[in-house]
Amino acid sequence: MVREKVTVSTRTLQWKCVESRVDNKRLCYGRFILSPLIKGQADTIGIAMRRALLGEIEGTCITRAKSEKIPHEYSTIVGIQESVHEILMNLKEIVLRSNLYGTCGAFICARGPGYVTAQDIISPPSVEIVDNTQHIARLTEPIDLCIGLQIERNRGYRYSIKRPNNFQDGSYPIDAVFMPVRNANHSIHSYGNGNERQEILFLEIWTNGSLTPKEALHEASRNLIDLFIPFLHAEEETLHLEYNRHKGTLPPLTFHDRLAKLRKNKKEIELKYIFIDQLELPPRIYNCLKRCNLHTLLDLLNKSQKDLMKIEDFRIEDVKQLLGILEKHFTMIDRRIINRWKFFHIFFLEKKNLVLNL
Repeated sequence: MVREKVTVSTRTLQWKCVESRVDNKRLCYGRFILSPLIKGQADTIGIAMRRALLGEIEGTCITRAKSEKIPHEYSTIVGIQESVHEILMNLKEIVLRSNLYGTCGAFICARGPGYVTAQDIISPPSVEIVDNTQHIARLTEPIDLCIGLQIERNRGYRYSIKRPNNFQDGSYPIDAVFMPVRNANHSIHSYGNGNERQEILFLEIWTNGSLTPKEALHEASRNLIDLFIPFLHAEEETLHLEYNRHKGTLPPLTFHDRLAKLRKNKKEIELKYIFIDQLELPPRIYNCLKRCNLHTLLDLLNKSQKDLMKIEDFRIEDVKQLLGILEKHFTMIDRRIINRWKFFHIFFLEKKNLVLNL
């Protein structure tokens, strides 16, 4: 447990972690302060942060279980102490941590007699079990228990819709609680007199162990910023029309020439605030770009074709798909740039005796 004395700055806005502790593997607590704030600001920030912490952070959990030997959800199996429903509820409580995008498969294969715990889950390397001791079932006889699992990363809470045709193939949906933040509170302390009255915002965060409270606070803040970014693009429509009007007369430009022109026209800020998260990229391409610290469209366009091809696990098909996505979602960017990019990619790949059908 860590405690620090609270000191309040009277100059610049600052935040600080004043208390941090780990109660167990599945319960972490953190207390943070932000100050100094003028009257009313603490409530504005506190409400927004609490909603972002509880609803905007992604988490990973088991969303489906499948076993052909189970007739229905409320049945019991000889040799297993728990009913099928109790096993599904235990799977729902398993806490996972991952950098997964979308869904993946995992499975349990155990033989009795003995206890089946989270340690018996065989999952991909991208998925980590926070607490291996979490109980799933107890086998009282020498029988085999084999269950296929679907693991998904998402946000919020999703109630499982149980349909009869799901049970016919032994597949059972599980209510998904993706939220890594179990609870969040904010409180306000006021100080000062008269017109100089100021406030301190206190934030308390409890997580399930898949994220630390500090990581949750960072993630919630980033997600809030992403939500407000579209309001910074008030002139986007005007810029789009301006680009289309002059599109036919622009000479072919290289990436660096184009960026120089953007800087001259003060439009580079538009590219700086377009994050690759907004491009709806496939998970594999997104992960490759993120690993190379390419977070915005400006970062991406600053990379040469050779730089992109040097990215680990980045395939030719990914280059083609990325070009298509840029053409679809960013028509405000002169197509001459993208065509130039295609030309350089083809030239580079032909030198390696590779063929890219564009």
